Amino acid sequence: MTQKFYYGGQAIIEGVMIRGQKSLVTAVRRPKGEILVEARPLPKIYTGRLRQLPFFRGVIVLLEAMLLGVQALMRSADVALEEETEEVSPWVMWGMVGFSLALSVAIFFLTPLFLANLLGDLLGSGFLFALVEGLIRLALFIAYLAAIGRMPDIRRVFAYHGAEHQTINAYEHRVKLEPLAVREFSTAHTRCGTAFLLAVMVIAIMIFSLLGKPALWLMVASRILLLPVIAGLSYEFTRYAAGHGGNALVQALARPGLWLQAMTTRQPELAQIEVGIAALKKALVDDHPELEAELYPAPAAVPVEVPAEPAPAAGPDALT
Repeated sequence: MTQKFYYGGQAIIEGVMIRGQKSLVTAVRRPKGEILVEARPLPKIYTGRLRQLPFFRGVIVLLEAMLLGVQALMRSADVALEEETEEVSPWVMWGMVGFSLALSVAIFFLTPLFLANLLGDLLGSGFLFALVEGLIRLALFIAYLAAIGRMPDIRRVFAYHGAEHQTINAYEHRVKLEPLAVREFSTAHTRCGTAFLLAVMVIAIMIFSLLGKPALWLMVASRILLLPVIAGLSYEFTRYAAGHGGNALVQALARPGLWLQAMTTRQPELAQIEVGIAALKKALVDDHPELEAELYPAPAAVPVEVPAEPAPAAGPDALT
């Protein structure tokens, strides 16, 4: 049986990126107002068998979000600013992603570890140490979101993030993809990357607590080497929560991730929702060409009044 495919994406500069089954679609609002929609086929690594295997797919999705996200961001900047720059080589792209990942690990995993380690014997048990370390990590993450959320440009990106979520929510509730209808839906979504990152932080506490308090170098190594395991478990939880929204326990566990999205989304304008709809429609048509007529209906024919021909003049044989 074919697995259900969950559409998702992210906000980009003046636009929305949607990841379909076959293509990556970006829709960006140009300075003059029109929406540029572009689609490119997904590489096999993002559509192959490994992408479907539990736990492994979480790592693939994480790399996918970083690599494809950076590409989409750079392209959207070109379109929004009406500039053309040379395409970045794969090696440079991997270098950028590697640097970003290393910086994230250093800030959100190693810094909390070193800060918690300063407390020394005050944190006797492994669980207490992992809990304090996790709380420091969460505080750093929330402080980071609060700081960037004060930037006007980022706030606008967060509005497109809200538009992406509203569009996906409307589609999953089988509502017609029109701006006024889509606007009625929540700007939060269970499968959001923000919820995924929160799951990473909570699951990290549980995993690291099992290791106790070994030597510092071992703890540093564990924070790096166990990251794929934590990412895999976090993705499976996020995916399970999205498919079991009717379960009260699952809803309770997923609710903090929805609350945190108040920091990474904003209520979008109708024009921003239009961009999200344009991206999702293109992804849907690429995956299901038979939907094109439904999603892009032809404009209704405008009735044209044809003037009646004048009656022929009365001839000599006509009755009057």
